[in-house]
Amino acid sequence: MADKRTIKRLRKRLTVKFGLLQADRIAFTEDISHNGLFIKTANVASPGNDIKIELSVDGNTLVRMEARVMWAKKVPANMLRLVKKSGMGVRILRIVDGGEAFSELCRELDRH
Repeated sequence: MADKRTIKRLRKRLTVKFGLLQADRIAFTEDISHNGLFIKTANVASPGNDIKIELSVDGNTLVRMEARVMWAKKVPANMLRLVKKSGMGVRILRIVDGGEAFSELCRELDRH
């Protein structure tokens, strides 16, 4: 099934930490847009939950944000690499820290 979304996404694998109360689980992004990101993980939160995210942009710079889980697909950890789109899609609610670094990342998205 073809992806019918019109929102531009940047396929980017960045280290991300996330969690309900604090960002304590480690995962990776698969793609990023101005409004959200896809986190590839076996430890998904339920849709509707708000989570805290720390996105490592260049190894030194952290972008801290709050986001809402819009959808999630849970698969066993040993199947994570085999199943397409296993993880969760989140919508950014608020960037707490590192807004300029995230804006720079989004400028890369606009160039593609």
